[in-house]
Amino acid sequence: LDIQVTILNVNDNSPVLKQTNITAVVPEDTKVNAIVVPRKDVSASDADPDTIYYELTTIVTGTDGYFAIKGVNNPEIYLQKALDYEKFNLTTLVLYARDRPVGSLEVTNTATATINIYIEQADTKPPWFLPCTFINTDKSICISSRYTGTVNIYEVSTEPLILEPGPIYAIDPDYLLNEKIVYSIVGGDPDKVFSVDADTGNLTMNKEATSLDSYLLQVMATQVNNIQKYSIASVEIKVVSKNNHPPYFKTRIYNGTVFAGLDPRSFVFQAGDPSTPLMITAEDDDFPNV
Repeated sequence: LDIQVTILNVNDNSPVLKQTNITAVVPEDTKVNAIVVPRKDVSASDADPDTIYYELTTIVTGTDGYFAIKGVNNPEIYLQKALDYEKFNLTTLVLYARDRPVGSLEVTNTATATINIYIEQADTKPPWFLPCTFINTDKSICISSRYTGTVNIYEVSTEPLILEPGPIYAIDPDYLLNEKIVYSIVGGDPDKVFSVDADTGNLTMNKEATSLDSYLLQVMATQVNNIQKYSIASVEIKVVSKNNHPPYFKTRIYNGTVFAGLDPRSFVFQAGDPSTPLMITAEDDDFPNV
């Protein structure tokens, strides 16, 4: 008598993940859809063998939606939307490997792996001139106000100019990188009246201003390591007449003589000299040559 015996496979083995604790470092400027954890590091095997079904969850609040797996049977992890180091720099994912689909009524064995992803700050932002005001809720763009100052006409200041709301100053908002910034004047000064210190941003004068017209300088702050990372600020310099002294009359008393019967708008003559019109003059030490 021949007896055929068929051995039925019992689902008595759990999936086994190659690694159960994975750490990945992802640069902030990683392109969307780029692979951040390859399939070979997160694939599971099953001794039964069964088809493995994967699921990825995020356990850090506010960081969900950034990372995903390629498919229910492909655990390769990729970047789903752009990163921002200012929002978060660490998240933790949990990868589930099951030998039955989610929701199956059959006995299901599960393996898990914890994946810690550290976000590495990248050089993504141009310099910011300070003070500045954020114009968006995630504080990724900060716009500075115009700097303003004054100089006296026909006078060369020997000290750095005092500006409002403060001195020219820019920072690298990628603060962990804190790249060196240099300054230059790129517009608004065709006669080279002003100079800016490349390292400090101090604005000084090369020569006197000869017109009361204002200057609207364009000052550029550039990262030394990448000239494509730059910002431009406006600096308005008003040219004014020097006014440190009040005007004064050359004499305190003027004496004049008039004749009866003169027509309106006739001259008043100096007392004792009826042939010379009376002149009242004032001087100002701010304008010694006028």
